[in-house]
Amino acid sequence: MTDIYLVRHGQASFGKANYDKLSDLGVQQAQWLGKYFRERDVVFDALYRGDMVRHQETADGIKEGLDYLPEPTVSSELNEFNFQAVARAYLALHPEDQVAEGAPPADYYRLLKKAMLAWAKNELDTNQLDETWAEFENRTLNMLTTLQSSGARKALVVTSGGAIAMMLKHILGYDAPMVINMNLQIRNASFSQCFANAKGVHLNSFNSVPHLDVIDRLHGITYS
Repeated sequence: MTDIYLVRHGQASFGKANYDKLSDLGVQQAQWLGKYFRERDVVFDALYRGDMVRHQETADGIKEGLDYLPEPTVSSELNEFNFQAVARAYLALHPEDQVAEGAPPADYYRLLKKAMLAWAKNELDTNQLDETWAEFENRTLNMLTTLQSSGARKALVVTSGGAIAMMLKHILGYDAPMVINMNLQIRNASFSQCFANAKGVHLNSFNSVPHLDVIDRLHGITYS
């Protein structure tokens, strides 16, 4: 049996020119998570991560807090979907939904939710996208199958919220709107724990942040 920890990256640089980089808080979140694992004697014998900067920096932060991680298996199958391309393709059809510069994050999330629903329904111009919804769904299934057959005892998987939500779709069998809702719930540096064997993959816990749920770290519970 393989014990799988699906970890979303730490807080990235929302609103900055380059989102694909952890904020100072994001680095701290990852380090706290690593220390949490160390204090509970959680030993990983496999590490998988996407090839985005925020995935590498999160894995590095966990390693710093934990003191040790195995060499990573790096796979683009664990990358986030290109949410900026999805939003642009949606706005090409619905320019009236453009979010004003300086608007609160909630406005961007509402736009992303509409855009993802249109993406899932194949309403967007595929020439403006990096991948279709079905391709995103298939690559996360491929990764889940890889994890299921890895032979690892405990596997740490550092990825993004959308990829986690889609992998959980394969585990729990929910529909596309629920993928979107789950994606928007997943907290930075949270982990969802699964057990995998030859019969399948089973969810044990979702979106856990015990390393942040203490009085002097509540400011570290973030979603973007």
